Amino acid sequence: MSDKQLIPARYGKATFVKRRQLIRVINTHGTQVVDCWAFNAKNISEYMSMEHCRVAFERVTPKTGDTMVTNTRRPILKIMEDSAEGCHDTLLAACDRYRYEKLGCKTYHRNCTDNLWEALVAEGYKPPETPSPFNLWQNTPVEEDGTIKPNLPTTKKGDFIVMRAEMDLIICFSACPQDITSICGNKPRNAHFEIV
Repeated sequence: MSDKQLIPARYGKATFVKRRQLIRVINTHGTQVVDCWAFNAKNISEYMSMEHCRVAFERVTPKTGDTMVTNTRRPILKIMEDSAEGCHDTLLAACDRYRYEKLGCKTYHRNCTDNLWEALVAEGYKPPETPSPFNLWQNTPVEEDGTIKPNLPTTKKGDFIVMRAEMDLIICFSACPQDITSICGNKPRNAHFEIV
């Protein structure tokens, strides 16, 4: 097993993953949302697409055994294990400077959109756009009245998800900087991942 790699609180991290390798993402403190993106390493205009994923597994959130797909409907990540039993989000866009402006920020606030771009550029890639992320451990279910609320995290310290790469890919994570709503329990923290 490889060494754990840090996803620093409020920042992002990207890395190359070979087909069939396993990616284990760890909610080190139990309260951290981690935005997750995956791109075809040979053509990053092909990427994991939440709207295509929901059609593929016919649910709002995936469960163990489901395969995440790209914007061309090809398999990209398969969920092998999930200690949080599907407590993830596929609906909400990544936070960005405009989201924080609407929340009242008068100065720059770190955000997942910029984290994605910074992490990919650091690895020599330039994304064509910001796809909607797979929001690991984000507790924003669709309520009975149809609303989506930023609920407090329900995950435990050490919760993890294991995904298998179905193609050579670039995976990117952002330890969400959200500290205004309760999505991360108001205190962003680091998380970890490892490639096996």
